[in-house]
Amino acid sequence: MTEKRFFAIVNPAAGGGRCAKLAPAALEHLHAAGISLEVAETHAAGEGTSIARNALKSGVRNFLAVGGDGTSYEIVNGIFPECAASPDQRCTLAFLPLGTGNSFLRDFHSQNHRPDADAFLRAFLNGQRRGCDVIRLQHSRGDLYYINLLTLGFAADAAEVANRCLKGFGYAGYAISVMVCLARLDRRTFPLRADGATEFDRRRCLFLAFSNTKFTGGNMMIAPNADSADGLIEYVRWGPIGRLNLLRNFPTLFDGTHIRHPLASRAAVREVEFALEEPVNVTIDGESLRLKCERLSILPGALDVIV
Repeated sequence: MTEKRFFAIVNPAAGGGRCAKLAPAALEHLHAAGISLEVAETHAAGEGTSIARNALKSGVRNFLAVGGDGTSYEIVNGIFPECAASPDQRCTLAFLPLGTGNSFLRDFHSQNHRPDADAFLRAFLNGQRRGCDVIRLQHSRGDLYYINLLTLGFAADAAEVANRCLKGFGYAGYAISVMVCLARLDRRTFPLRADGATEFDRRRCLFLAFSNTKFTGGNMMIAPNADSADGLIEYVRWGPIGRLNLLRNFPTLFDGTHIRHPLASRAAVREVEFALEEPVNVTIDGESLRLKCERLSILPGALDVIV
């Protein structure tokens, strides 16, 4: 590795507290291997963003996310858009996956197992960087950046219920939330047009996903054709499927074959424009928010990742 100085941002609460138990030994292993680390812990939601932003201002260009998808999401939003402004500002992000889902990393790991911290420690020590696209979401209150996916509709509604009522129950809490949203199944319209289309698509749907990588929720393959280095947003739409049909086809969300359903479609696009009348539930890299989305655009290869 040509650059052996990294700023590690640790979320002790990631993985239901698993990160707090395992991070010290993992970081010591890196230190023993000759990696110079400055370490900062987060203690509140959003704190990782401000820590990363201040580190970037002080000259840091190499970051290590110790936690889950939410940890890397906060770091990305702390370093963008500044780190894309010039080659001197370009940043590298490495990962120590000690969170619950670690969905972004599934693309670079065996699809049959959760991302393994030891495997990513080896990748980190090898230091091989690859370019990664970053997606910019413009909404009514500002901009956000992500490297995994944005969802609207059923999946975002289930995540909102889980985060509001069942946050401490992990996968079981999300499964319960899915059942709650299934009972009150809401198939509605999210007006949008992609790549400058003339008309807005106002058809009702179950969900929309705008992905940079294949997985969400740890092992749901929402966007099987996504590629984080192709300079495109993978747009997956599932139309107004009914309850029984959804129950029958729900397992296909885990192997990506849902896109073969007659009501499903996909496209690789560079830009998406929304015409929402009000804020809606969204899930962005594992974070549940309520936003009035306005536009998505791609920043091709804007971030180096070590995976």
